[in-house]
Amino acid sequence: MPLHNEVASVLPLALCLIPAALALVTYPLTRAARALGPALNLLGSAVATALAAALMAHTMRGDVLVALGREFRADALSAVLVLIISFISLAASIYAISYMRLEPLLGRVAHEEGEERAERRLATFYALWQAFLATMLWACLTNNIIVLYVSVEASTIASGLLVAFYWDRRALEAAYKYLMLLTVGIAFALLGCVLLYASAAPHLADKTGPAAMLISDLPAAAAAIPRSMALLIMACFIVGFGTKAGIAPFHPWLPDAHAEAPGPVSALLSGVMIKMAIYALVRTLGVFFPIAAYHPVSVFFIGLAAFTMLLGGIMCLAQDDLKRMLAYSSVSQMGYIAAGLGIVGLGFGRELGYLAGYGAIFHILNHALSKALLFLVVGAVIYVTAGRRISQLHGLGRRMPATAICFFIAALAISGVPPFNGFWSKLTIYFAAAEARLWWAFGIALATSLLTLIAFVRAGFRVFWSEGDYPEPEPARENGEQQALSDAAKDPLEGDAPVAMLIPMVVLAVLCVVIGVFPNLAYPIIDPAARALAAIF
Repeated sequence: MPLHNEVASVLPLALCLIPAALALVTYPLTRAARALGPALNLLGSAVATALAAALMAHTMRGDVLVALGREFRADALSAVLVLIISFISLAASIYAISYMRLEPLLGRVAHEEGEERAERRLATFYALWQAFLATMLWACLTNNIIVLYVSVEASTIASGLLVAFYWDRRALEAAYKYLMLLTVGIAFALLGCVLLYASAAPHLADKTGPAAMLISDLPAAAAAIPRSMALLIMACFIVGFGTKAGIAPFHPWLPDAHAEAPGPVSALLSGVMIKMAIYALVRTLGVFFPIAAYHPVSVFFIGLAAFTMLLGGIMCLAQDDLKRMLAYSSVSQMGYIAAGLGIVGLGFGRELGYLAGYGAIFHILNHALSKALLFLVVGAVIYVTAGRRISQLHGLGRRMPATAICFFIAALAISGVPPFNGFWSKLTIYFAAAEARLWWAFGIALATSLLTLIAFVRAGFRVFWSEGDYPEPEPARENGEQQALSDAAKDPLEGDAPVAMLIPMVVLAVLCVVIGVFPNLAYPIIDPAARALAAIF
């Protein structure tokens, strides 16, 4: 029977349908009137953010919103993910107004393929953006175990086409690697979903067909599933959704895809898409983690998270390409989130579970803000200079002061330096690891934060503070993004990035500072989500 606090609502359904509908109409409307593309993209993200805020308000009161016979279900955990995804999409949509101009794209392809082809490609970009947003929201709101796989895979297809947007050798190679590895990885998640449904359905009284696929009902049958089958199912989920989340060693797709995608798309991929995959892991592993016999799986998951942290931190330090550095940093930061979730699954008690869950969800928020900001900053650097290699960039702080300030705010936030927002979420995870007596994980987390700080200070000093002028980029090393912008303006542009690009960057930077100085401001939305997570695990 439905829980007493489940309330029928159209909000979960509307959140998925509105961006999906815009994805269908954006292409023809943008082809008819070029200016409609950015406008529709901004409209879809703005409406999604407003609906997500309304959804969050309901769940903060303890309601769980359901639609279509509980096929859609939104609790406080779903709501916070949906709000973060929508808000980052809105910020990146504003940024894309100036960044995704037609002129640079024409400079890249018009002489090869014609202006008509360039305009079609830009219209496709905005349609795919809304499709990508719709699939991410769908994954966070579905209550069907099979549809969860479908929505995650749909987000892979939409985002893979965005990664290939510039259609040059590097973009196509990155997109191929992305689609191939994620499709193979997510196939394991499909196997896990099918096995879970087949194993649980016979033990769910009065549940047959689609009713037995509801994620919220599956924990009732978890204890009846044979241990060997349950372990196989969990392994499939960790490999499948862990690949999508960028958990090492399933992460090789991530640096190429995040680096070769257009700047606003990179912000979405790293800022929110990999968090959606972590959410899928929470929902699926949460079926089994409340059972004490499976707590060793949590220890394994924490070990995987620690390996992810350390590997990402080391690889981040070794990069000369700014976007690849940010991509490896995302791998590292996903380790922190996964470690917090693993500690929740250890079952030490509600207090420790709540603490670890609060830290993990808080870091999802903080990483989304700071990493999206970092990718937007690097996009601004590429926009102005058509370069992104640390060894080639010098002294941009004088030319781009606002961008430089935003970079250092985001860099210190993601490194866990006070008084910025990342400090508090990392500190909470440190406390949870210490309380659980996981000193090895505690030490690795601290060491990784130090590696992250070194990598970002090194890059920031070279790019923004060091003396010298920016040299022309090496043409052989340019990707489609750099080439498009350098073809549009052969000489580096004067001044900082356009206002439409600076506005979302400044807003995200202000949030990193404000949440860092007043962390209790995030409490009203993080607390109910942490309680929902503790209840699941």
